[in-house]
Amino acid sequence: MKFCKKYKEYMETQDQKKLPGVGFKNLKKILKRCRRDVTDSQNSLQSQSSSFLNGSSDKSSATCIHPCPVCDGSFFPSLMKEMFMVVGCFNERAQKVLDVHLATGFRKYFVWCKEKFQGNHGAVIQEGKDLVGYAIINAIAMRKILKKYDKIHDSNQGQVFRSQVQSMHMDILQSPWLCELIALHINLRETKGIMGNDSELFEGCFLIFNDGKPSLSCEVSEVVKLEIDLTCSICLDTLFDPVCLTCGHIFCFMCACKSGSVTIVDGLKAAEPTAKCPLCREAGVYHGSLHLDELNILLGRSCPEYWEERLKTERAERIQQAKEHWESQSRAFLGF
Repeated sequence: MKFCKKYKEYMETQDQKKLPGVGFKNLKKILKRCRRDVTDSQNSLQSQSSSFLNGSSDKSSATCIHPCPVCDGSFFPSLMKEMFMVVGCFNERAQKVLDVHLATGFRKYFVWCKEKFQGNHGAVIQEGKDLVGYAIINAIAMRKILKKYDKIHDSNQGQVFRSQVQSMHMDILQSPWLCELIALHINLRETKGIMGNDSELFEGCFLIFNDGKPSLSCEVSEVVKLEIDLTCSICLDTLFDPVCLTCGHIFCFMCACKSGSVTIVDGLKAAEPTAKCPLCREAGVYHGSLHLDELNILLGRSCPEYWEERLKTERAERIQQAKEHWESQSRAFLGF
């Protein structure tokens, strides 16, 4: 089955959820129209100067010139708009799923009672699985249509566009919520054995260790292969209490606070807008940072000895920072 048909059938099954998708068929029509227009113009030129084009390669009739007003005026803007809608929808829905799953206290009891009453116990878990499938198939669709663009245009502009999308943090595979959902289902698989009907999505997802360094490996298809390094680039140790900055880089919470020149009491939202990521040097990445709670649970369960040692060390440091913070606040309040 061709991917375009497979993608269409998948999105039709998601109609009730009203999930946005990539206009795969429409984008292919744009490229087909582009190829047809260029082929017609080349055939016209060939009839006028057959001696000049005698023995020319057939490849020229199958490829489009670049820059191409037919494609660039509609193809990239349409794809960018669709990618923005897909990533935004995925992040929003994934956040709701994880908020419900990680709920505590009265809210957790309320959610549990509501699911029992409605008879959809476990629906949150299934929603998370469906979202991972939604992210993966849309990532494949975007890569395939960009690859087709490069093939028709005999260029690398599709790959350049993909790099630009990644720098704008609009690649769905870069979303920290995807990392959280994968960690969620690895946790469920290894603790409760919950796999469900869509378990094939997570059969290739594992927490692996190479020379003591952990990474989240996910190979869900020949096209999509994820490898997320779980080593903090600041302390060069396994992530502890991981937090993801808006640029997509993950650090320990304490390390991120130090790089942002803030205390743990104030938090990363107190960082200056000019504070930069220690890796990519992008500014303003601290305010919208995200705590990766499911990843934290996964690492804590997989590295119990390291976790216990790190917990003791950081507890002492956090107490010291909190003490210094409140002492400075008291002095400021008392005027000395």
